[in-house]
Amino acid sequence: MKKFLAGCLLALPALAVTSTAFAQAATYPAKPIRWLVPYAAGGGSDFLARTIGQTLSTQAGQPVLVDNKPGGNTAIAAAETARSAADGYTVLSADNGTMVFNPSLYKSLSYSPTKDLAPVTLMGRFPMILVVNPASGIADAKTFIAQAKAKPGSFSYASAGAGSPHHLAMELLKTEAGLFMVHVPYRGAAPALTDVAGGQVQAMMVDLAAGAGFIKGGKVKAIAVANATRLPQLPDVPTFAELGHKGVEAAALVGMVVPAATPPEVVNALNKRVVAAINEPTVRKRLEDFGVEPVGNTPAQFGELLRSETVRWQKLIRDLKITLD
Repeated sequence: MKKFLAGCLLALPALAVTSTAFAQAATYPAKPIRWLVPYAAGGGSDFLARTIGQTLSTQAGQPVLVDNKPGGNTAIAAAETARSAADGYTVLSADNGTMVFNPSLYKSLSYSPTKDLAPVTLMGRFPMILVVNPASGIADAKTFIAQAKAKPGSFSYASAGAGSPHHLAMELLKTEAGLFMVHVPYRGAAPALTDVAGGQVQAMMVDLAAGAGFIKGGKVKAIAVANATRLPQLPDVPTFAELGHKGVEAAALVGMVVPAATPPEVVNALNKRVVAAINEPTVRKRLEDFGVEPVGNTPAQFGELLRSETVRWQKLIRDLKITLD
């Protein structure tokens, strides 16, 4: 009997915590949500957060305050999120760099993607597109690959920054196609695209959100997409799989994460709110028009995607000995 009573007494704190978590989830959100974006205002991640956040605020009846915290290859905002109260009221837009690339690119980080942060949902995908200068005479991706292979080191490619999804997407193509090209990193996609358009650099991988204006304006030419299927916005541009390079699939993946100790009930309540906002028809259209593929999946699905992406990309980073230290 004593053992039974002792067991009951030990279980009481756990029951109290569970009851509190359920109560929090039932009334969530009961106050403003702070949404950290690890990039400056105006970019794709910022647009995604503000578009979804505005509808989330309307539907939930609470303010959603977007707070831009750029720096440290997203580590500054990630570390601040990890240190925040685990109550669902501080959330972070986290991309491949935050959750997948950084642990292999840096010897030490101020946060751990797996220990300090918990997945809520994948909000959107930004598939990568190979673009070249229209005056280069390169009509298609087969020609580009053939010329780059014939003259190792003679082609240079731009990226939005070392360790960015744009950089690693091209490294993936180089590995799969057996190419040697010189990497020229920039501070953002816009200056990189400007130099591709000007002929200073031959090519780059870019997402449609960043590159749509340059592509539509004829300043750069899209010749292949690193996606499983053709993009509806670029129906005439083939996938790399169609060209015989099935392994070349790459996208900037932007999801929402929270401090790891956030109760599952609160994470699920937040997930339902965010997914409902993503699935609102006007939000989906705005995202698609911007060049984002809206997703909105479960925490478990997002977590599994992060695990599989970590295996794939960290191997590439290690094999190529890419480091940002």
